[in-house]
Amino acid sequence: MSLYREQGIVLRTYKLGETDRIIHLLTQGRGKVRAVAKGVRRPGSRFGGRLEPYSHVDVQLYAGRNLDIINQAELIAPFAGVRADFALSACAATMAEAVDRVTEEGERNLRVFLLLRAGLQALEAEPPYPAIFVDAFLLRLASASGFHVFADACANCRTPGPHAFLNVARGGMLCTNCAPAGSKALDPSTIALVRLLAGNDWVALPAAAEQLGARRTAAAFVRAFVEHHLDRSLRSYELVPR
Repeated sequence: MSLYREQGIVLRTYKLGETDRIIHLLTQGRGKVRAVAKGVRRPGSRFGGRLEPYSHVDVQLYAGRNLDIINQAELIAPFAGVRADFALSACAATMAEAVDRVTEEGERNLRVFLLLRAGLQALEAEPPYPAIFVDAFLLRLASASGFHVFADACANCRTPGPHAFLNVARGGMLCTNCAPAGSKALDPSTIALVRLLAGNDWVALPAAAEQLGARRTAAAFVRAFVEHHLDRSLRSYELVPR
């Protein structure tokens, strides 16, 4: 078996046998990796506590036929504060579940790795409205997966926006000429928030989240957009506090 080393973020874990765990890691260089951590559930395990969900770790693995084997793990960022708080943990679980569903084993995707790390770092800062970071993360993950939400121009004719209509199936904003008959124009604050969620700015999100009405409408659009285009329902999303 060949030995290799990677940095990764733990997406989820499963019990295996009496003392082992299966670990799903999103790594920088190899994409998603499934590996066995042997003996990590025994009292006094050398690195069991370093392989908790959402931890950013440096790991050494042996490449196996079906599952790789972790034989060393060092913490880079534990994100323990995220796991300790229910609301933050629910948000992180949604991020990790979405990543686990859209990534493939052995397919490197550094953009998604960096996006997940940025999302966890934002949650670790204990923002007052953590759910808005989930919504931003999901739109940005969809874009990284090839499903870009049009937030600055009409998704149909590409006329520069902003525009007053949002359409899930068409891929984002629609101008007056392209919006289906009966479409309801949205408040400008909601449109502005969707544009912010789809961008790259994390710093401005907490202030924008104070607009309750816009936040709820934008969140409904985000969930519908992501589940429609990624063809995935997210069970953890139900737990995200609103």
